[in-house]
Amino acid sequence: MDILILGGTAFLGRAIANEAVARGHGVTCLARGTEPAPAGVTFIAADRDEEDGLVGVAGRRWDAVIDVSRQPGQVRRAVRDLDTRHWVFVSTGNVYAAFDRPEQSEDSPLLEPLECDVMESMEDYGPAKVACERAVSGATASATIVRSGLIGGPGDASGRTGYWPWRFASPTGDDVIAPDDLGFPVALIDVRDLASWLVTAAEQRIDGVFNATGPKTTLGEVLDASRQVAHSSAALRLIPLDRMTELGVAEWMGPRSMPLWIADPEWRWFATLGTDRARAAGLVTRPLADTLADTLGYELTREVPRQAGLADEEEREVRRALDAAG
Repeated sequence: MDILILGGTAFLGRAIANEAVARGHGVTCLARGTEPAPAGVTFIAADRDEEDGLVGVAGRRWDAVIDVSRQPGQVRRAVRDLDTRHWVFVSTGNVYAAFDRPEQSEDSPLLEPLECDVMESMEDYGPAKVACERAVSGATASATIVRSGLIGGPGDASGRTGYWPWRFASPTGDDVIAPDDLGFPVALIDVRDLASWLVTAAEQRIDGVFNATGPKTTLGEVLDASRQVAHSSAALRLIPLDRMTELGVAEWMGPRSMPLWIADPEWRWFATLGTDRARAAGLVTRPLADTLADTLGYELTREVPRQAGLADEEEREVRRALDAAG
């Protein structure tokens, strides 16, 4: 197959490109070129924000186009300018209007789509992806739309999935500080498993909308698996949720945070998605411990700053505050 990947140099796009090359497909990646292209692909540098940004890959018929964009304008121009037998668009669980129940299905209500072409901030991420989905489904006869959950694994620059195994492997004391909410529901999908299924969807021209993430687990189980893969004996020091706020520790991701946890009860089921439809169509996910072990290897050698969790001195600072308060 001749596969065009719009992107293909960062995290998920790179994993898709590597998988497609490994299966013997001809792969072309179009991206800005801020990161090196994967081995074995034809790389075309272009800016998709430009009106003619796709001129280098237009004018031919692709067997499949795979797009991971979050910008509606980019996707609208792509479905306008490109000719393909099948479209694979990577969306997100953020498109859903509410997260008040576990493992919601693809038929759940969505947010209103973003009307403009450019997503200005992450507050518009969900509506922007809804707009992208509509552009694809409204303009292509054959398409796979995949609403992914949290993507983890080696190469996760955000540090969300790698923080906990890294922290157990690199403790700043006798314990690891974590939220006092071990039952918080968690689900994540290994980037390699998602990439593999996306290439399969392109090969088989699987039509429809699919949720894609790993099985539902809990924050406590993630912490236990992280301790095991790090071969750590560190205990947990659990902090009540109100105390986390007092100590200036954020939730989910970002600087000075506790990854994979959200305090707002309206977002409690944010990470979980019903994946029966995708699994019936061939999605296979590996055990969580395998993902965490491989991600730890990446964390211990990463060259870019971690974007989630507590830095060493921040954890020591929190521990000193807790000790001082008794």
